[in-house]
Amino acid sequence: MLFDTHVHLNADQFEEDLEDVMTRAKEAGVVNMVVVGFDELTIKRAIELVERYDMLYAAVGWHPVEAIDMKDEHLHWLEELATHPKVVALGEMGLDYHWDKSPKDIQKEVFRKQIRLAKKVKLPIIIHNREADQDIVDILKEEEASVVGGIMHCFGGSVEIAKQCLDMNFYISLGGPVTFKNAKRPKEVAKAIPFDRLLIETDCPYLAPHPYRGKRNEPAYVKLVAEQIAELREISYEELTRQTTENAKKLFNIS
Repeated sequence: MLFDTHVHLNADQFEEDLEDVMTRAKEAGVVNMVVVGFDELTIKRAIELVERYDMLYAAVGWHPVEAIDMKDEHLHWLEELATHPKVVALGEMGLDYHWDKSPKDIQKEVFRKQIRLAKKVKLPIIIHNREADQDIVDILKEEEASVVGGIMHCFGGSVEIAKQCLDMNFYISLGGPVTFKNAKRPKEVAKAIPFDRLLIETDCPYLAPHPYRGKRNEPAYVKLVAEQIAELREISYEELTRQTTENAKKLFNIS
């Protein structure tokens, strides 16, 4: 029983063979996935998908790279979507200092607005962080995001940053990079995180795990992430999948 907490099945890369991708996911043991929408188009597609497939849930939010395009009406729309029975989180949201499409001050403003909305609608948040560790932590503290908690998605930071996030009621989610040979940090984090706060994901179609690195990622490959973490923690695969699935269902309030 695998729960992939972060997929982009709403991406163009899955347009041609989505049914095959879903079949392979089920064959790999995936029972649930959260499809993440991060702008107007991908949010609409995420909602369409969760209404078509029982095993899918949705997260809706505004990606920091796209922050410059977010308008007030989009925030109101997210608030309306938060009442959808299959929307289980807001996000992905956060800060991305790698790409420069959206200025940092606009990213921060949009991030803060979404945290406040999440507190209003009482949903956890999914955090995107690229090269912005300290600013992310500072904003989460200032906005008292611990009230709703959420996920540090595809976490790539240090054990020290992870501990600060854990203290704010966040779960740590690991994806394909934990399987990379030279990925020291994710492997350290995989061993250090309390078992009841650990999640797994693919972030497909991006960040495919070894041996598919560089190719299109898909939900079935979350099994490889689970196998690697179980090995690192020196526990059985079954124990790892049971606990991470339980963690995801608790966070997303899925019975």
